[in-house]
Amino acid sequence: MTNDQQGAVPDIEALTEQFQKLNKRKIESERDLVNAEQNLNELKQQAQEEYGTDQLEELKAKLQQIKDENARKRAEYHQNLAKIETELSKIETAHQSADAS
Repeated sequence: MTNDQQGAVPDIEALTEQFQKLNKRKIESERDLVNAEQNLNELKQQAQEEYGTDQLEELKAKLQQIKDENARKRAEYHQNLAKIETELSKIETAHQSADAS
């Protein structure tokens, strides 16, 4: 049986090369896992410091609270701007009336 036939077992050099490639991937994956875990721990610590928790559900709830508060403040700001615009229009109208007299 030769290596060219289907189902043939590769020679030792090919197997060694395959092992080395797989071993390199394993080492890279382990390194990536360590880096990801370190990054996750840093982010959890940052969340704990900034928001008092590192629990995902609690962070989601806090985010929703922040979004709701932001929407309320934007609406209030919009109302204040509309009120100012109305008052300015009244002053302009009064000023134009005074000038016309």
